[in-house]
Amino acid sequence: MKEFFGLLKNGNKPSLTAAIINTFIAIMKGVAFSLTGNVAMFAETMHSIGDAANQYFVFIGSALSKKAPTKRFPNGFGRLLNIVLLGAVLIVGIMAYETAIEGWHQLTQPVQAEGFIISVVVLSIAIILEFFVLYKAGKEILHEAGVKGGAMAPLTTSFTHLDRAKPATKLVFLEDLVATAGGLLALTAVLIAHFIGLLQVEGAASIAIGFMMLYVVGKVFLDNARGAIGETDEQMVNHIAHILSEHPDVRDIKELEVVKEGEFLHVETKIEVDPNLNVTQADALQEHLAEIILSQPSVDDVIVSLDADDGQTQWKHLSKRPASLDKNKQKKARRLARGH
Repeated sequence: MKEFFGLLKNGNKPSLTAAIINTFIAIMKGVAFSLTGNVAMFAETMHSIGDAANQYFVFIGSALSKKAPTKRFPNGFGRLLNIVLLGAVLIVGIMAYETAIEGWHQLTQPVQAEGFIISVVVLSIAIILEFFVLYKAGKEILHEAGVKGGAMAPLTTSFTHLDRAKPATKLVFLEDLVATAGGLLALTAVLIAHFIGLLQVEGAASIAIGFMMLYVVGKVFLDNARGAIGETDEQMVNHIAHILSEHPDVRDIKELEVVKEGEFLHVETKIEVDPNLNVTQADALQEHLAEIILSQPSVDDVIVSLDADDGQTQWKHLSKRPASLDKNKQKKARRLARGH
């Protein structure tokens, strides 16, 4: 138990913040729904409950994925986060179904809701809180991608670098993006139903919110299914290939694999070097190259093996180095290479 609580300290902070805030929002919306019977409010209650439960799972999963390898599990627990997220999206899927069904009932058999002022106040507060979480998650995405930006960057540039974010951070961002949009949609529906009398719009809004939730389910499921199987990070393959190719003692790259392990990357590479190197020089170069690779973003484990240069170029598919990767890490890698 002591180890468990120790691991929780390393859990994904954006997911914990989002879980706590969404718990408060879910309670607030639930009370409002019980007082008003508003279907759009029901949809938002289900949405917030699903988000909160999901984000608690994500926080715990991200913490447990950092557990050190054991004899029984020598490859570590990195992919545990992907497995937890696969389970967590099922909760959102169930909530999305219930939301859409309730919306359909309101669409076909509209019922007048009470407590207009309560609904407007609660939804307005929820939108502000969810927007705050969205903004924080956007900032975390930029931080994880090693990108700096202005005050609006977390809401604009973060979309460009979403693929560089950790799985947990990406989930929080997507969920709260949908939550903010859903809150605005629900508030609009409540206003239209009250002032125009078109009650069916609340049902339509509820169905739309349900389908937005399903979009998150589909995207997160596919992302983490690939992660659980073991997906190659093509962008980091290209980035590390650039770094190795620029090293003066590297003649060629024979093999290079970068596999996502939850929040971390596992790197294996075979490098061709001068066949006249002695054992001591080869060992020193091997350790040095491993150090360079470990200095890159999210790389947690690396295996470097050396082979004698055969005079033929094996690695021919270098493309332009991604600009989104942390420039400080790139500079550090170059300094390490020059210092060898």
